[in-house]
Formats: sequence, structure tokens, C-alpha cells
Amino acid sequence: MVQATAGPGGGAPLRRTPRQARSKARLALMLEAAERILVGDGVEALTTTRVAAEAKVSVGSLYQYLPDRDAIIDALATGYFARLEDVMDDLVRTAARERWDDPVGMLIDTFARVYRTEHGFRALWFGSGLTERTRAADREHKRRMADGIRRVLLALGVAPDDEALARACHAAILAADALAQEAFRRAPEGDTDLLDEAKAMLRCYLTEVVARYEQR
Repeated sequence: MVQATAGPGGGAPLRRTPRQARSKARLALMLEAAERILVGDGVEALTTTRVAAEAKVSVGSLYQYLPDRDAIIDALATGYFARLEDVMDDLVRTAARERWDDPVGMLIDTFARVYRTEHGFRALWFGSGLTERTRAADREHKRRMADGIRRVLLALGVAPDDEALARACHAAILAADALAQEAFRRAPEGDTDLLDEAKAMLRCYLTEVVARYEQR
């Protein structure tokens, strides 16, 4: 079920935030309908009339929570970002109790599996109708993902914690995101050759980052 959450960037794109379980379930059904339209026909098809019809609710019911296309896009993006960050949090916990021979490969393979199943995220990711709010939220999302990478590396004992590590993790997530986007544009399951090149590049970068600390 699509999550009904507060809006990206700490705000709330929803006109109303549902409190009762029944209202939350109704909103989730609306977002599921919006996701089906997004996957099938793209961002431009996300009109309030179309979403209401797909969800089998009145336009007035939809307007209570999602007053326009921008609000629909923002609410969908919030759910996708939250799910990706949950996966990162799980990886941090796993890294704290396991030793990984290939941290870069583990991270890229894990998120590639997520991208293969999150068709709505990919449709939004590749779309041209993103709102300014969602773009701003995506920048904050990448910073949170970069912090997740930092926490993974700290859990694995790869490098000490400082501003240089945070900066390197942010650079790594920006590079990985760009390469992953291209890999999944090329093939629905992700271009494995390009993903392998991403791993090779980021392994070299991680080696360079670790070497900087050893030279101090």
C-alpha cells in the first residue's frame, strides 16, 4: 500500500492530514490510483479528475487531501523517498553486525533491486513534470542518503567521522544516482554493464577516500 505521509522537505503538500485509520486508508487508495496512472501514462496524466475516477472517489473527496497535480506529485515523492531511506536505515543496521567484503557492491545491488520494483518512483524520477517542491525535497533526500552512506562506512570501520567523509559520501551518492538513472533508462531491469562500471568507479573513489586518512 502506498504510504500517506507528510510532504517532502518537512512540509505537508496535503490540504488536510488524515488522523483516523479510515481516512488514512482512503488517502492511500487515492495515492495507489495516482501511482497506477503515473506508471501507465506518465506525470502529465495525473489530473485530479483522472485520479478521482481511478480511485472511485468524488473529486471533492480527493480535494480534501490533494488539491492539485503538484500535491499529488509531492505526496507520491514523499512515499518513495521514505521507502528508500528505510532501506538505507536497514543497511546501516546490517553493517553494524556484519563485515562486508564489498560495501560498494552491496549498496548498489541493494538499491538496484529496489528500483526494479518501484515502477512509480522510476516513472516520477524520469518524468519532466516534477515540482519545485519535489526537486528541493529530492536534494534533501540525497543528503539523507549520503548520511546513510556515512553511517554505513562508520559502522564498517572504514573511515573516521569528519566533514571530509560527509562531503565524500555526498559526492558518491550524487554520482551513483546519476549512473543508476542512466542504467534504468537504458533497460527496465537496469543496464548491468553500466551498473558494474558504477561499482568500479565508486570502489576506486572509496579507496581514494580511505587513503587520504592513512596519509594523515
